[in-house]
Amino acid sequence: MRRLLVLEFACLLVFSPLSMAQDAGRTAPQRMVREPVVGLPCEGCEAVFEGMPRSLRSQARIAPAGTPGQEMTVTGRVLARDGTPRSGIVIYAYQTDSLGVYPRPKTSHGRASDRHGALRGWALTDADGRYRFDTIRPGSYPSRDTPEHIHLHVIERGCATYYVDDVMFTDDPLATPALLRTHRGGRGGNGLVTPVRANDRWQAVRDIRLGAAIPGYPACGAGR
Repeated sequence: MRRLLVLEFACLLVFSPLSMAQDAGRTAPQRMVREPVVGLPCEGCEAVFEGMPRSLRSQARIAPAGTPGQEMTVTGRVLARDGTPRSGIVIYAYQTDSLGVYPRPKTSHGRASDRHGALRGWALTDADGRYRFDTIRPGSYPSRDTPEHIHLHVIERGCATYYVDDVMFTDDPLATPALLRTHRGGRGGNGLVTPVRANDRWQAVRDIRLGAAIPGYPACGAGR
């Protein structure tokens, strides 16, 4: 009996979360780690970790191919405070469908991510700090005065995670001048974009400034 207990304890050590994190780190560093949330209050910020793929690329999808709606590409660069591009930054995005609804996910990854719906994606910035999301243009909330938008969060690996200002479209009739004034130069830089229609696809550019206007942004931040 004592030998069995010893063997079981040894197995727990071998397959502990720490050892799994070290193993997973070869292909997806920080998979077992949840960076602290800063820039509070932030309801549902833990959703950025729920369902995250094991490996990430600089180009990803939010809405799966074939989702009804007008196709859209969101691109941008992630920059430090001095303007230098930063690689290895995770950008998490989620949005409504073309009807302004967060569709229910087929598979639940957690309570927070369920509220974010099925249209979610993660991109990892490349050597030039660039990221790209392919998706559809979101609809505005039904019976609401909120303009079309795409939510964005940043994960600085080994440091912190926080939300930045939404990608908000200036050509939306609901985006009144008064509302647009409140969104200029906000969290993570200016989230206001004017989409351009090209080759039957909307193109939008949203650059992100790490740590900009984020309360409690830590010293370990890549944006210093």
